[in-house]
Amino acid sequence: MSTIQFLQTPTSQAWLDQALANLDTVLLDHSHCERKAAGVALNLMCRYPSSEKLVRALTAIAQEELGHFELVNQWLERRKVPLKPLPAPPYGAGLSAQVRRQEPLRMLDSLLVAALIEARSHERLGLLAAHCPEPDLAKFYSSLMASEARHYGAYWVLATTYFDRETVNTRLLELSEVESKLLSTLHPEPRIHS
Repeated sequence: MSTIQFLQTPTSQAWLDQALANLDTVLLDHSHCERKAAGVALNLMCRYPSSEKLVRALTAIAQEELGHFELVNQWLERRKVPLKPLPAPPYGAGLSAQVRRQEPLRMLDSLLVAALIEARSHERLGLLAAHCPEPDLAKFYSSLMASEARHYGAYWVLATTYFDRETVNTRLLELSEVESKLLSTLHPEPRIHS
């Protein structure tokens, strides 16, 4: 296992080199990631409105993700990088394809996929914080790391709230293997999850 809980393989040096050579594109993709993360939390709240612990936890996450979205957008504005669509790498769709469609398995898989994505975000923002040649941007990435760790922990706690721990851990292992395979070939375009 890599040093980040839930992740089976650490991020490659090739990803870090690609990201550092394309900081503006990675920042733009980061903006999209924060917006999507808020959307994931909101969608789960809408799908499971009677799950009180889930609604409460994900309300906080959605608010925090939107706050991060605004902060990243301020960085883009400072760097004169316009907001625009970016083609997504296969990572998110590849993980979403693993979500089983029947309840309650759909809920379990949705929570664990979100946990894995947040765990990978935590790891990669940490790499950017440690290696970014621009001190202010490195500090910004560092400032986001704790919340990413909190988010992946929150999704795991929710999974263990609604499902027994053995079921959660077995499925998490299966999904984390898929997650590692999705990142085993570097996407040609720089992205947070490429």
